[in-house]
Amino acid sequence: MGHITQEQRDRLLVATLENPPHGLMDQGTVDDLDALVKRADADPEIRAVVLTGAHPTRFAAHYDVREILKAVNAAPSLSRNTAAALLHAVRSATSLPGVTRALQGTPLVGLTKILHLHDLFLRMNRSDVLYVAAINGSTMGGGCELALACDRRIMASGDFVIGQPEVLLGFPPGAGGTQRLARLLGTGKALRIALDGMPLSAQEAHDIGLVDALADPAEVLSTAIAHAERLASRPAAAIAGIKRAVYEGGSLPLAEGLITEAAEFLATAGTRESKALMQRYVEELDRLDDVPAYHTERLRNFSETGRFAVEA
Repeated sequence: MGHITQEQRDRLLVATLENPPHGLMDQGTVDDLDALVKRADADPEIRAVVLTGAHPTRFAAHYDVREILKAVNAAPSLSRNTAAALLHAVRSATSLPGVTRALQGTPLVGLTKILHLHDLFLRMNRSDVLYVAAINGSTMGGGCELALACDRRIMASGDFVIGQPEVLLGFPPGAGGTQRLARLLGTGKALRIALDGMPLSAQEAHDIGLVDALADPAEVLSTAIAHAERLASRPAAAIAGIKRAVYEGGSLPLAEGLITEAAEFLATAGTRESKALMQRYVEELDRLDDVPAYHTERLRNFSETGRFAVEA
């Protein structure tokens, strides 16, 4: 089964997906990812997680189709409406102690696995820990969906691809691919990727914004670590507030999204750290008799250090 090795580097965890020989994702990968997310959330010293693949040319090939086939063969055929009703019911039920364990070995176990993966990716989105995908090669299906659940994506340049080929097997993506693609790229590009099934080249993925940056294959991990360290230097409460406002508020009607954003603003602006940073900024404005944010070099320095600080 697949597994994830962890290496802590100061405030950052480097997590490597391993499942030789093909680099497939499977239940073992998901279980280890769950443990990784729990560790990152429980340790305030960890500010970022960088995910990469052990396979020399793959981040994660895709989810193991054998596991999917085994699950659907063991389950009854469901209509769309019945599946939706069952998913809602199972989600509510599994919040109760012991229910998930009781469903193991039943035809509903596949639903619990889907919901668990959804919940796992959502926990990544709601966390004050930053997640950066160091896409060291090609990735499709579940591997692409894992990358989409990260906050930043750095991909190896060259002859590598990324995409969602599930339509070619007769079903849509099931771990958030359609939803996160639509939110990231818009409806048109999401439909193009999911309906066609053919992956995008690394350059095409960068051109449309699916990945944030390209790097030489030998430098993907170091580039991703640099991105993670830079962004993780920002105040943790602000990071979590921004992630929740974007990932959750950004998909709501505008009026509701504004409430989500305002709630995060009010919850973080009153923290001791935020008030101290604002006080420094106001004092610096008075000292300079000018707006500090418009001193380009100093603003660049603040961006690198992650917070406003008065020069000595």
